[in-house]
Amino acid sequence: MTGQLVRPHPPAASRTPGPSRAGRSRRRLRLTGVLVASLVVGGALTVPTAWADDAPPTPAELLARCDNGTRKCVFHPDGPPAKVAGPTRKVGDEDYNCTALAQRSGIGWSDTTEESNSLGLSMTVGVGWEGVFSASVTTSFEHSWKHAVTESSTTFVDIRPGHVGWVTRTPDLQRVSGTYELIFKNRFHGHRYWYVPFEVTGPLDTSTMAQRTRPMTGAEQAEHC
Repeated sequence: MTGQLVRPHPPAASRTPGPSRAGRSRRRLRLTGVLVASLVVGGALTVPTAWADDAPPTPAELLARCDNGTRKCVFHPDGPPAKVAGPTRKVGDEDYNCTALAQRSGIGWSDTTEESNSLGLSMTVGVGWEGVFSASVTTSFEHSWKHAVTESSTTFVDIRPGHVGWVTRTPDLQRVSGTYELIFKNRFHGHRYWYVPFEVTGPLDTSTMAQRTRPMTGAEQAEHC
């Protein structure tokens, strides 16, 4: 029965000791041949799941599956939102004082601050992982999370003769760090449990304004005066 695995029977008590070394070697060879044949499917070697080199998914791929194939997707914050200062930037237009007297100039401006996150992902309000994040912050800290804040006003700047004036704004931000826990219904890349560290920074309703002035350059005097 060439090519088939023959299961040996245990020797009877009255028989002589078991098969020879050569017989055991032949059985091992036949067993190896059957094992290799069971791994070859369609001419290609199919590696069992436990042996597969399955590259882990990216954090973005995992968060895209939040409430989309998961049995559970939650965000666990490390602590309450921390207040931090955002980047300072110029808002509104510059104003040039070409007179011989000091001038008080009203500079109108409007500025929008949006949230950002450690993965550089775009957040769709109330959907998928973003909705899970907002609900977690609201439930854990009774604190609403803002995705964007627009502030508009007019700031007055005292500008000396021959100077240019402008306004800067430093928005107040809130930052939350934590971890997403995803439990899949079925294995995803070989596992049902995945964890994604995450940090989000969002705007508050407040900011710090500052009035700035400096002497005009010769080119600015020629252009604006």
